[in-house]
Formats: sequence, structure tokens, C-alpha cells
Amino acid sequence: MQEREIQYHICCGPGEVGKYVILPGDPGRCRAIAQYFDDPVFVKSNREYEIWNGSLLGERVTVCSTGIGGPSAAIAMEELANLGAHTFVRVGTCGGIDLSVRAGDVVVATGAVRMEGTSREYAPLEWPAVPDYAVLTALVQAAQELGKPWKAGVVQCKDSFYGQHSPGRMPVSCELEQKWEAWKRLGVLASEMESAALFAVAAARRVRCGSVFHVIWNQEREAAGLDQEEQHDTSSAVQVGVAALKLLIARDREN
Repeated sequence: MQEREIQYHICCGPGEVGKYVILPGDPGRCRAIAQYFDDPVFVKSNREYEIWNGSLLGERVTVCSTGIGGPSAAIAMEELANLGAHTFVRVGTCGGIDLSVRAGDVVVATGAVRMEGTSREYAPLEWPAVPDYAVLTALVQAAQELGKPWKAGVVQCKDSFYGQHSPGRMPVSCELEQKWEAWKRLGVLASEMESAALFAVAAARRVRCGSVFHVIWNQEREAAGLDQEEQHDTSSAVQVGVAALKLLIARDREN
């Protein structure tokens, strides 16, 4: 595509976004996340991308939704990076895999299983999808300081929501079920849909990215007959993401 000042999908131009960005999936969460900023203001909305600005510690920050899955998330990061954004925190939801993960927990990704397609157009499969270390450590510190129930570990990323939840009716059911069993045996904490792509785009664009999730439920705990209740309040993960941005802004100023 030809170079342009106004980005094609997010419809923002120079000076309209901050250098520090929170990336939820759902556009409906953007307004609520922006309320954690000082002086929140709506900027733009186009397709799955809703954008709000505000400030933290006097620094302009942005929240931009990405929609569901790697392709649209990659577009958001690409276009925000074109406008100067350099630090990204994905704040989303996930489903637990490991039995230790409970609904309502906060999960910080230390890596992502690349069971999706977007990252393959950025990096060969031998490349590990991992977050930026500074962002990862800020997320862990924020979760600890806020006293949230949290775990850090590998998450699985996929492109098909129903490939996970209804694998038996898929023509490739054997492959899906065997790989799911592998993720369980390897201690993968949870399943989601964007981080592998975002980590790959961030590496290619030389920007920073990390991910934190709210666990809605854990299908493996349910299958095992363990206590299980859906939890849809994402505020804990949002608070961790916002607090991590503050830590990063402060550290960047010191350095």
C-alpha cells in the first residue's frame, strides 16, 4: 500500500495516539478502560477499532480495540506503530487450560503457542513468540502490588474459537484433540487468540508488547468436576495493565 498519514483501518493520523497503548479485543471495553486514564477522550471508531486517549503520569496514552483474532490485532499494532506507538499491553480474556487456573484469575503471558496463522507471515515457526521482558516484568510487578490472584506462563493462541470448544465435530478433530492434550501436558495455562500474532508483529516492528488476561472459565476444571463459575468482570486484568503502563512510563523516564 502507498504511504499515508491517515492510517487506513484505524483512521488516525500523526499526533492522534499516544506512545503507550492498551489493546483490548472488544470495542465495548474501550470506554471503561479509558476511565482509568486522566482526562479520557474519545478519538475515532472504525470497523472493530475504537480509540480513546487520556494520560497517565502526564504521558499521553491510548486504548485501541483490535477485534477478535490475530489478523485484526496485527493491523492495529502496525498502524499504531506507524504513528509512533512503541509500547503495547494486550488486556483481554482467556479460558483456562491448566487445572490450577481458576475463573477470575489474572494470567500474564510469558510466551504463546503459535497455533494461528498471522505470526507465520512475520516469522518462521522456529521463532518463539515471547513478550518484551520489560513489559512482562511490569505486568508481574503490577499484579503482585495490586494483590490480584495471578499466574504467569505460556498461553495457547488459535484462530478458531469453535475449533477449541467443539473439536469433535471438526474434520481435523484428531489433530485438534491431540494438540490440546499436548498443551495440557506441557502446563500451558490458558487459551486466547491474539498474543502470538502481537508478539511477532512487535518483534518485527521493534516495539514492546506484553499480555495480561482475565480468566472467564476453565473447561478442564469443569470436566474434572472441580469448582467452576464463569467470571466476566475484567477489571482486575485492566487494573494490572494500567498499573504496568505507569511502571513502564516511570522507568522509561528514569532511563
